[in-house]
Amino acid sequence: MYKRLMLVINPNAGKGGYKNNLGEALRVLDAGGYRTTLYFTSGPGEATELVKHFAMGYDVVACMGGDGTLSETISGLVTIPSPPTLAYFPMGTTNDVARTLNLPVNDNVSAAMRLVNGRVHDFDIGQFGHNKYFAYIAAFGAFTDIPYVTPQDQKKWLGHLAYVLQGAQNLNKIEPVHAVVEYDEGVIEADLLYGSMSNSTSVAGILKLPEELVYLSDGMSELVLVKNPPKISALTQMLESVINKRFDNENLLVLHTKKAKFKFDHPVGWTRDGEEGGAYEEIELSNLPCAIRFIF
Repeated sequence: MYKRLMLVINPNAGKGGYKNNLGEALRVLDAGGYRTTLYFTSGPGEATELVKHFAMGYDVVACMGGDGTLSETISGLVTIPSPPTLAYFPMGTTNDVARTLNLPVNDNVSAAMRLVNGRVHDFDIGQFGHNKYFAYIAAFGAFTDIPYVTPQDQKKWLGHLAYVLQGAQNLNKIEPVHAVVEYDEGVIEADLLYGSMSNSTSVAGILKLPEELVYLSDGMSELVLVKNPPKISALTQMLESVINKRFDNENLLVLHTKKAKFKFDHPVGWTRDGEEGGAYEEIELSNLPCAIRFIF
């Protein structure tokens, strides 16, 4: 008996890579017992609305696109009681979730085979404020605006290099923000260059957290805080720690928490899964344990 599969496609992701072997991928899905209906998005936020309106008629909802498309799909699924299982055909520029889950990128046929033969896993997601969500990270501070300020044509043709170039242009714009962060184990007050709450080993394709620190269904998120070091030499040491995957630097904190509340002296801009998330003077983030069932 066939299972019903809703496949949401972002045609702009991955240089239009959805066209690559799409027919063969659909044949693999059909042979594996899935009858697939395609839904194409035409702009930001549409994946969420499509999922909200149509997902309950399907056994599995898959999305084909980058981290943003996945985030929108999940944001739709979490509004549905007992949502369908999720699957992912990764494309796009950074692919943090694909890196974390070791999923094939820009390979529709391999992704279809993973969907057919994969196992279902529980997956935590994040809640941002009262009614917004993130698949793997919400962040503020240094370089977090790079994904959405980088021109689309540069992302299309240069890929991840576009982010690196844009980041280099912004080095002289890094300014610390004073923050009070309340989390499960206490309170931290500091001038921060960066802060995030995540459920991923890969952050922007640059910061790589050790796999032994990150569990995707433990009900805990990773709280990363980067303090403003007193000297340039301390900043250099901290960057070396990140590059060498050492997290014992006094200015770099990697903590585990179910919730975190951030308070600032003025509204601070955030990103959610690489997309602009708005500016807030106070915001609470929380882990939603095992909110999604994910095939991979």
